[in-house]
Amino acid sequence: MNPARFVADARVMLAMLRGMPGGPDTQSRLQAFYAPQAQAYDAFRERLLRGRAELIASLDLADGAHVVELGAGTGRNLEHFGPRLAKLGRVDLIDLCPPLLDQARRRAAHLPNVRVIAADACTWRPEGPVDCVILSYSLTMIPEWRRALVNAISMLASGGVLAVADFTVSPAQNALARRFWKAWFGHDGVHLDHAHVEALCACLPRHRFGEYRAPLPYLGLKARYYLFTGQR
Repeated sequence: MNPARFVADARVMLAMLRGMPGGPDTQSRLQAFYAPQAQAYDAFRERLLRGRAELIASLDLADGAHVVELGAGTGRNLEHFGPRLAKLGRVDLIDLCPPLLDQARRRAAHLPNVRVIAADACTWRPEGPVDCVILSYSLTMIPEWRRALVNAISMLASGGVLAVADFTVSPAQNALARRFWKAWFGHDGVHLDHAHVEALCACLPRHRFGEYRAPLPYLGLKARYYLFTGQR
């Protein structure tokens, strides 16, 4: 491995080892956790957050579509759209974390159809109905995730699509494995709960769902993640 890449990875892993710090609110906790690792965030999580490219490639979006990403982080998912991005009417990237939003603004600086907005996924509202809402490894990081989910679905136009990728635990795992993974991810503010999947499937009965396993960088362990697309 390139030495510079290893040093960058080590910076991210050190922040993860320290865990999500305490703080008076979600924004301050995100600020403290991500500020030391923001510049190296994408390179490391490219090998951690699997399925994002496949999820976005599966979206059937018309030219001029309005897309919202809640918990958009650095805006890395923009690149997964490829040439289709220029044909979208507007993309709104919503996040609460200032260091990650700074990276997103740099990424989107030359994209006239992309807006980067500092706001809460539970309360932010677009001016009108949108064609697609994406929650990419963000639902597990939102304390009031049910509010965020209701908000996401309510902003969809009729026929609009909610697309979700995230980590999970499964009833198919034994209790010890579920406890291990909840504790492992919970240390960094990622709260695994199969209730996320149950709520998604119940709210949007017209959906596609798949569950997969992917290796964690440097560890050899495989974590479960899922891809979900549901139509309103």
